[in-house]
Amino acid sequence: MAASPGVSFTPRQMLWQVAKKYPLKIIASIITGFSGALFNGIGTALVVPIMLSLLGQDAILKDGPPIFQMLLAPFQGLPETYRYAAMALAALLLIVLKNASNYLSALASGMLSRAMTSDLQRQGLDMILSVDLEYFGKAQVGELVNRLGGEMNRAATAITATIRLFVTVATVLVFLGILLSISWQLTIVATLLLPISSLVVQILVKRTKHYSRAFTRLNSLYSGGLVELISGIRLVKSVVAEDREYERFAGYINEREDLNLKIQMNSGIVNPLGEVLNISVLFILILLARWLFQDQLASLAAVMVTYLVLLNRLLPYISQVNSGRNQLAQVSASVDIVHNLLRTDNKSFMQNGAISYSGLNEGIEFRNVCFHYPDVQNPVLQNINLKLPKGTTLALVGSSGAGKSTLADLVPRFFDPTAGQILVDGQDLKSFNIAQIRKAMGIVGQETFLFNNTVRYNLAYGNFEATDAEILDAAKRANAYDFIMNLPEGLDTMIGDRGVMLSGGQRQRLAIARALVQNPEILILDEATSALDTVSERLVQEAIDELSRDRTTLVIAHRLSTVRKADQIAVMASGQVVELGTHESLIKQNGTYSKLCQLQFQDENSEQDRTSQQIAETSYKFRSNLNNMTGLLSILEYEEDETEHASIMEKILEMLEEMLQDLEKVEGGAS
Repeated sequence: MAASPGVSFTPRQMLWQVAKKYPLKIIASIITGFSGALFNGIGTALVVPIMLSLLGQDAILKDGPPIFQMLLAPFQGLPETYRYAAMALAALLLIVLKNASNYLSALASGMLSRAMTSDLQRQGLDMILSVDLEYFGKAQVGELVNRLGGEMNRAATAITATIRLFVTVATVLVFLGILLSISWQLTIVATLLLPISSLVVQILVKRTKHYSRAFTRLNSLYSGGLVELISGIRLVKSVVAEDREYERFAGYINEREDLNLKIQMNSGIVNPLGEVLNISVLFILILLARWLFQDQLASLAAVMVTYLVLLNRLLPYISQVNSGRNQLAQVSASVDIVHNLLRTDNKSFMQNGAISYSGLNEGIEFRNVCFHYPDVQNPVLQNINLKLPKGTTLALVGSSGAGKSTLADLVPRFFDPTAGQILVDGQDLKSFNIAQIRKAMGIVGQETFLFNNTVRYNLAYGNFEATDAEILDAAKRANAYDFIMNLPEGLDTMIGDRGVMLSGGQRQRLAIARALVQNPEILILDEATSALDTVSERLVQEAIDELSRDRTTLVIAHRLSTVRKADQIAVMASGQVVELGTHESLIKQNGTYSKLCQLQFQDENSEQDRTSQQIAETSYKFRSNLNNMTGLLSILEYEEDETEHASIMEKILEMLEEMLQDLEKVEGGAS
């Protein structure tokens, strides 16, 4: 399901939209958490009266607060023999129920967190696959990976942290209710004094939030840069930049470590500082209680023990409230990052057409097509008018930066024209179903992308329903069958990241075979042979000729010798078509194309002359080595000294190795 373009929402709305899909998990977390709080509060309040009753001191409770009588009332009607056992069992049962509720609450919260993380990751993946290519021109791969992984997980914990905070607050309210029933005066004083610690914690929370945002930003820089570094490791080594890159990333690591320490120091001091302040409050309350209960000194001990036990159990929950707020502050940066990733109002999406594409009948036409990239004023294409009839080949030639690749990218709608139209059988390209129109196209570019998977997987990527027979047939037609069969496991050979186990020519032939398996109606070739050596170019060009047969083909060519047979050749310069015609007609015009041909063919002739000279020099060297080796063999026949014998053999082997290298050079030059 594609992401909906133009949708705007706040970070809180984003989390709510995800959370409301799991109402049962949320309700279960809240109910079990609140039940645990209730059992915890009642069980704690019941402990002191039960202990006093078990010790035979229940008489001192008669003058105490009414809650004591209410808690012990259910046991008063029981015989004394069973009363104490019932009290002990009741206290034990409440503890069991509290822990069971807390366990179930933790399970429900964990299930909710995992479900939300998966949901957010699915949304992020959907957005990544739906957004226009323009987005990827600005985003870093490592940063996207980090956002789809760790940041999603941290953002999802915001909801579970909120639920835990709600449950903790509910627990605090339960304890406060019981404390109020014992002594509303003490509770009011405690309520006035305890927020002092919260105020101090609030300052620490704000500081943690600041550190967490800086840490998240630094982590994104580190992850994104690391992926970029690994991808460009060949360049790094070629310019000897290892030390500079090491210093840069070591700086990231050190800065991240410092921030982590600050976050740890800031978060670690929250509970100790809160504890010191809370103990101070306890001493103040004890002094106040002596004054309040001076007329009830007999029950003062029981009242204060119960009150302090409850208050002591309450204080950790107040600390948990502070810790919960601190945790929410820490994940707020991740929530903002995920929100920015998932929001669609700041991203461009290709609008889908309503017309089903059933096949090309007439051809493709570029009518007054103009294009410029977003945030770039200078146009890349200006008033392009071209026609590509069905079953013909249109070649685009010209210098780098003329706009050839950009024009080709408009056909599969990687981008849309900023002005003008691209017509397919007279209909605007935008009106067709984008998936169907792309499915009808095969694209072979200069830089072939291959997955780190098997040869079979890569060949069938455009058509996973293809049989092995169809895949092998495509490999034969693409001149790739022989080298595939020579691989260790044939079609099942893993070819490494981006096909690193293969040569450039082999990768290109796999790309052509993949296009043949896809069997496209429309073919786009973007300088598919420009980066290859002479032998590989010949094999790839033969495969391209096979691929282009009886197809509607748009080809971008760097070497003009490969487009002589094209039905039309459009010469582009500065984003405009300056010449249009066949190879013969353009040569007769003696214009831009004719000059390009002369320059390129002169370079090729010069290259051929240099190759011929190299072959001659290598042949002479080969004959000299052969004569020398013949002489050494004659000496070897009569040499009896073993040391000298071994020395001559070593020289002969060196000559043989050099001669083999010379043969390879001669073969390569002849090709």
